[in-house]
Amino acid sequence: MKIYILGIFCLLALSGVARAEDEAVDIDGTVEEDLGKSTIGSKTDDETVEREEEAIKLDGLNVAQMKAMRDSAEKHEYQAEVNRMMKLIINSLYRNKEIFLRELISNASDALDKIRFMSLTDPDVLAATSDLKVMIKPDKENHALHIIDTGIGMTREDLVKNLGTIAKSGTSEFLAKMEEGEQQSQDLIGQFGVGFYSSFLVADTVVVTSKHNDGEQHIWESDAASFSVTKDPRGDTLGRGTQISLFMKEEANDFLEEHTIKDLVKKYSQFINFPIYLWTSRTEKVEEPVEEDEKPEPKEGETDDDVKVEDEDDEKPKVKMVDKTVYDWEVMNDNKPIWLRTPKDVEKEDYDAFYKSFSKDSDEPLAHVHFSAEGEVTFRSILYVPKTAPYDLYQDYGKATDNIKMYVKRVFITDDFEEMMPKYLSFIKGVVDSDDLPLNVSRETLQQNKLLRVIKKKLVRKALDMLKKMSDEDYEKFYKEFGTNVKLGVMEDHSNRNRLAKLLRWQSSNSDEGLTSLTSYLERMKEKQEHIYFMTGTSRSECEKSPFVEKLLKKGYEVLYLVDPIDEYTIQNLPEFEGKKFQNAAKENLNLQESDKAKETMEVLGREFDTLLNGLKDKILSSGIEKAILSTRLVDSPCALVASQYGHSGNMERIMKSQAYAKAGGADVTNQKKILELNPFHPLVKELNDLYKADAESDAAKDLALTLYDTALLRSGYSLRDTTAFSDRMDKLLRRSFNVAADAKVEIPPELDEEEAAPEESAEESAEEEVAAEEEQAAEEAATEEAPKDEL
Repeated sequence: MKIYILGIFCLLALSGVARAEDEAVDIDGTVEEDLGKSTIGSKTDDETVEREEEAIKLDGLNVAQMKAMRDSAEKHEYQAEVNRMMKLIINSLYRNKEIFLRELISNASDALDKIRFMSLTDPDVLAATSDLKVMIKPDKENHALHIIDTGIGMTREDLVKNLGTIAKSGTSEFLAKMEEGEQQSQDLIGQFGVGFYSSFLVADTVVVTSKHNDGEQHIWESDAASFSVTKDPRGDTLGRGTQISLFMKEEANDFLEEHTIKDLVKKYSQFINFPIYLWTSRTEKVEEPVEEDEKPEPKEGETDDDVKVEDEDDEKPKVKMVDKTVYDWEVMNDNKPIWLRTPKDVEKEDYDAFYKSFSKDSDEPLAHVHFSAEGEVTFRSILYVPKTAPYDLYQDYGKATDNIKMYVKRVFITDDFEEMMPKYLSFIKGVVDSDDLPLNVSRETLQQNKLLRVIKKKLVRKALDMLKKMSDEDYEKFYKEFGTNVKLGVMEDHSNRNRLAKLLRWQSSNSDEGLTSLTSYLERMKEKQEHIYFMTGTSRSECEKSPFVEKLLKKGYEVLYLVDPIDEYTIQNLPEFEGKKFQNAAKENLNLQESDKAKETMEVLGREFDTLLNGLKDKILSSGIEKAILSTRLVDSPCALVASQYGHSGNMERIMKSQAYAKAGGADVTNQKKILELNPFHPLVKELNDLYKADAESDAAKDLALTLYDTALLRSGYSLRDTTAFSDRMDKLLRRSFNVAADAKVEIPPELDEEEAAPEESAEESAEEEVAAEEEQAAEEAATEEAPKDEL
């Protein structure tokens, strides 16, 4: 037995020696040239170069063929300005790396457009293939992304010329102008200029394989420092067209993910005129036959005899469902740009579906407008009005939105324009597609383009026309959600002020329900009425009960009720509407077109009240009013405080005081002096006049005058300046009304006015508490001294 075990160990030792000898010999029996090359950490320069060459793989070419192809290729060096171009791309034109795919698809689309245009006069140019398309194929194994098109392709001369655009003298001018901040209007897309070189944002090496009808298939390769061109040793594999292979940087591998490519195509290129296919994978359930080598096992409680064995002829082949990965081309741009179609050919359902697709809004829009503009700039657009306003519409007012999508030749450029729509129309959603704008520039550069300002002007006009043409029912819904935006537009957009004024709606004394427009107000104006009257307040009820509208309503004038805080600001920026000026019912110079007889009566009353009016202005109320006059606007109220023509009404004063950014300790808006208007027919005013004439220094006259002034402040929407003095005067008036003596004191029972004395402790209880405290302190000290002993 010992000898047998010893023999086994010997055999194992001999086999290990044999394996070591085999590993030292190459496949053909020769010894490796350098064993050190296979060890980690001692790679040679030759091996590093070799691994880099092996990393670039093309279908149909092995490593040796790739090496031979590179050795025979024509080498070209870029001019020194290549660094300037790359710096420009990274820092100025393409802030976002994902832009590279947009540019390459745009190039492919342009190449397809060219071959299609040529086929109109020469159908034979499509002999190689008439299927015009773009294909995208990610290759994770080789860290490569391929973009293939069946477009016009490029000859060897085209590859050197077009892909060497960076070395042209024209590019030098382009660089100079861009670095100076000027706008270059030439569209380089299709020339493989600046747009093509965005590839180097994500790729270390770019290989372009191209076949033109007039030449053989060639391969162009570059690492951004130089490029080479050579004939493709594989021959004609494309038929016609171009394949761009990007060998990705390590940090750009996310662009090889299927979901990333889908998102980018949907974001930038879903409306390209040609189909875009992506090589995708999916998992399917398929049937697979089950091989049965053994008979069925008996179940628990059964014997072998109980198991039924079927005849072979009666048995059906058994299968099982398994997961299988299937690869196929999937089209990415099913949605065709409906803005390219004529409006009469597009159904409402199509407009609604398109709106939901790009806006991510589940509701249908309230309205839309589909139009094309020609002239200084040509573009097509569809604009939509959402059904509901976003919750943060006014919290983030003025913040840039992504509601307008800008396309150039069906290629998405950006939705990050701050000035595509004015702030008050930032809720408008839509798309704009123009062939006249440069495509491959950044939004910062495009934003300075003068054509963009023309587009903005036309978009605003069309948006306002769309609102104007809405039905009454839909516009009522719109105004409930976005009415404040219309009012802000009056304040911000003076060039469209008249158009916006026609869209304003307010409550009116003409109707208890609904809103009215200024146009409707003008149609109902009284003959010889010169002004549009309005009253501001916090609610309709407050406006209706205001003393300022008493005479207006009695004489049948219509008054607009402005109850939103922004309304009075809006009117200040809208001095007139179709020749009729606005008149605040709470301000001076209210012309009620009184008759000559009425004017004579007021003159007589003026002389009768002259002493009181002067006394109020110069003595009693000198610090609060500018002057006191007799009123023609009051009917039931004794008096009111009227603001001067350029002063603040009570509503405006309240708004200014409540503003969060109002400076503490700043100018006090309540310091503005008002005009006190007295109703000469009111009993209290008549009584005040009699008291003052009898004794100008009497307390009764002063108290009544001050009380009427305070009530006028409140009636007119102002706040009291001295609430304590007002309370004291009211106390005096109440005492006088109920025959309570003016010097009657408040009597408080003694037992409620005395402070409760603290209970005194006996001397005996105090001594006991002191002894207990001392004992407790001694016990704590003893415990502290014994603690270390216990631990030991």
